[in-house]
Amino acid sequence: MPRKKSLTSTEIKKIIKAKNFVVGTERTIKNLKLGKVEKVIISSNCSERVLDDLSYYAGLSKAETVKVNYPNEELGVICKKPFSISVLSILKGG
Repeated sequence: MPRKKSLTSTEIKKIIKAKNFVVGTERTIKNLKLGKVEKVIISSNCSERVLDDLSYYAGLSKAETVKVNYPNEELGVICKKPFSISVLSILKGG
């Protein structure tokens, strides 16, 4: 189960600026399977099915999962994207 942590929008912006990141559930799961993900950031309104899949693959690859207090529309705005984002992953060594 993802742990609830309150990452502020400023912290998320710093992470995005400093690191390699991937947007989207499918791309995140693909990279989790390959063991390339360091941390998974999940929006507050992410579906339960997606949450279960992410928790499973993150557990296998020992990636940290963080559920933030922002809905997917707001996470998209924070990441400066013109679409909503439910899942964002930070890649290792980025």
